[in-house]
Amino acid sequence: MTFINIKTSIKVLVLGIIFFLGSSTLVSAQQADTTFDDMEFTEIGADTTSAPDSASVAPVSTITKDTISKVDSTKVAGTPSGTKTEKEKTLWQTFIAGLVGGFLAFLMPCIFPMVPLTISYFTKRAGSKGKGIGQALIYGLSIIVIYVAFGLLITVIFGSAGLNALSASGTFNFLFFILLVVFAISFFGAFEITLPSAFVNKIDNKADNSKGLLGIFFMAASLALVSFSCTGPIIGTLLVDASSKGELLGPAVGMFGFSLALALPFTLSAIFPGFLSSMPKSGGWLNSVKVCLGFLELALALKFLSSADLAWHWEWFDREIFLVLWIVIFVLMGIYLLGGIKFAHDSDLPYVSTPRLFIAILSFSFAMYIVPGLWGAPVSILSGLAPPMNTQDFILTPGSTSSSSNTSSVEFPAKVKHGEHLKPPVGFRAFFDLDEGIAYAASVNKPVLLDFTGHTCVNCRRMEDLVWVDKEVGRLIKDEYVLIQLYADDRNIKMPKDKIHYSKILKRNTDDLGYWNLDLQATKYGSNAQPLYVLATANDLTPLVPPQGANMDVKEYAAYLQSGLDAFKSKK
Repeated sequence: MTFINIKTSIKVLVLGIIFFLGSSTLVSAQQADTTFDDMEFTEIGADTTSAPDSASVAPVSTITKDTISKVDSTKVAGTPSGTKTEKEKTLWQTFIAGLVGGFLAFLMPCIFPMVPLTISYFTKRAGSKGKGIGQALIYGLSIIVIYVAFGLLITVIFGSAGLNALSASGTFNFLFFILLVVFAISFFGAFEITLPSAFVNKIDNKADNSKGLLGIFFMAASLALVSFSCTGPIIGTLLVDASSKGELLGPAVGMFGFSLALALPFTLSAIFPGFLSSMPKSGGWLNSVKVCLGFLELALALKFLSSADLAWHWEWFDREIFLVLWIVIFVLMGIYLLGGIKFAHDSDLPYVSTPRLFIAILSFSFAMYIVPGLWGAPVSILSGLAPPMNTQDFILTPGSTSSSSNTSSVEFPAKVKHGEHLKPPVGFRAFFDLDEGIAYAASVNKPVLLDFTGHTCVNCRRMEDLVWVDKEVGRLIKDEYVLIQLYADDRNIKMPKDKIHYSKILKRNTDDLGYWNLDLQATKYGSNAQPLYVLATANDLTPLVPPQGANMDVKEYAAYLQSGLDAFKSKK
């Protein structure tokens, strides 16, 4: 392996880890809040079965249309602070993730060896260097147009709301888990995933027979189809990551970054011949990159299995199982890099090069870093990716589950409604039914913290794992507020008949807990993105301060909680 190949291998594998782990957690932007311009309040019926178990909690009237109408919708319904900035951050980070994915795709065995042949073809076909450069530019632009059009097609088919619904669906997450496992197995060399040969051959024939710009466009289309076995998993991961953020242009922006990175090397090779000659030669290292990405695909697939488990209330794929599987995957990846495992398309490895050794050390070290998580260590790098801490069976230092300074004479109910399926973050107590929560809050004379959350919400878990664990933030939530977690994506808990109503915003009946909570969030607070935190009074749920989305700044979030508490006390 030459020095250039060694350097390239290091960059490829490090970028792979950053992309597949970072795009879902570390690089993931805060989800942008979606607002509704014309708000019409939806009648929400009373639930007479939702009273707290504790006899000492005095019931209060449930929320009705009249109660909701008391709130000034021009002050409440609207975009939470920072939405425009967060949308811009989301799109920029989606673009960067696409850019990294495009460079990875370029280094796949299906694409990398094609660069010299393609550039040589353009040069011979054009007859001169100038015309060859022009055709290469058109070729690169055609690649961008094809992939961006594909991203826009996804948006047109599903729409922003549809993409959000898919990302929160247990069925969707389980199917995507299966898909990523299939892609990983393909990367390991068990089989090749290709598009129908008749379709590919038809496009290829058009590229051969067409002249001018049309012929170059079909050449780019042929590249996209032929390389699908290598690029499919990366494209799929990009689209799902972009779609789950709820941005209408997310898939198109992600595909623009992907196609730009994919097209640049072809264009640069035509403009600067030295760039082509300096590129490393094709060889066995390309397949090593592909196999390593297969391991990362397999690890990422478990995130979607976890989301399906949470959405369907299976309650078997807990945090320990997830962490054990990740440990095994990264240990096996390290063994592979050291030559201990050989797949079908791997070349013989006569010796372990220095880059392979260091990347193997990185893989083993990451596996060891995860190990303490089996005993309850936070493993913050996996926050939002791994199942929540409340799914863990054994935690060495679970922390207090009760308030440290609660002087209320009303005991927190031993059992709360939906508590058999929904669990609060470790160390916290929460209600999962709105009526039950506000009844308790009224009896103890405290404001409520409405936490609009979701099973598949990455930033919801990150807030709980990285912000709520802060001592001051935890104290404010536990001692000064009544926490009510309202899951907006739960489809398994069905609503009683007297609570079901037609939502004009959702354009459907609120027949399950998720749609009921989502309708409340959209109707009353003008947002359908999670997390959304509303600090409100218990009698009419009037916000004490403007609602807020995810905020990873601990001090700012603590100040937000304190501002709501100060506003509540000033009303007494």
